Amino acid sequence: NGHLTFDASWSSYTPQLFPMYGSRDIIAPFWTDLDNRVNGQIYYKQYTSGSVLQQATQDINQYFPGLNFNANWVFVATWFEVAYYPTSGTVSQLPKFGIKLCAGYDTIDSTHYYVLPGSFTSAASGSNSNFRLGSNVNEPGRWAFRTDHGSTGCTFNGTLYPISGTTSTASDDGSSPLIVLQRAFLYFGQSYNQIYVSKICFGKLKHLCFIHLHFKSRVSFLSTKSLLYESQ
Repeated sequence: NGHLTFDASWSSYTPQLFPMYGSRDIIAPFWTDLDNRVNGQIYYKQYTSGSVLQQATQDINQYFPGLNFNANWVFVATWFEVAYYPTSGTVSQLPKFGIKLCAGYDTIDSTHYYVLPGSFTSAASGSNSNFRLGSNVNEPGRWAFRTDHGSTGCTFNGTLYPISGTTSTASDDGSSPLIVLQRAFLYFGQSYNQIYVSKICFGKLKHLCFIHLHFKSRVSFLSTKSLLYESQ
């Protein structure tokens, strides 16, 4: 669990390493076997005005200078203090070994994909997690990708996005209900007006979209956040 899909919900808790060469577009902020039946929350929220859009505009223009990006919609999904199965009911750091973790994105037939360094290795979790310490935008724990073209990174200095929104139902494996997007999201040639947030973890300049992944780890828990951006 810990991924976003578009056409249908998908409760797969066994991660696969990208590229999958499958029939599904997927964004995987933190794909592994997680369980929020006892504690932990999964939030999702859309923004079309206010300070979150201002922050998104600033962030993307710092990541990708020269685009003159102006966000008019942001979708935020947050996996907050969710336990790893079978340690349900705890707020403990993920074990360092013996589990499979994957983060990144993949498209239908894997025409476009990216897998974060450290996926499916011991470097994915623990105090030296490459997800948390690494970055493609020179800010540890942050990864940003443009989804109408290939991605490059720049520099960043900013704050985390808010942890708030609709709370997904507590369950071992499952998904949010269908979420209607307030703006169409262009994902490598596919345009989507809906999304599903898995319970346990963005073409043209007028329709510029991004994925932005956050990894925030503390001694006692790990929080993962995924953001989708669109510009005017």
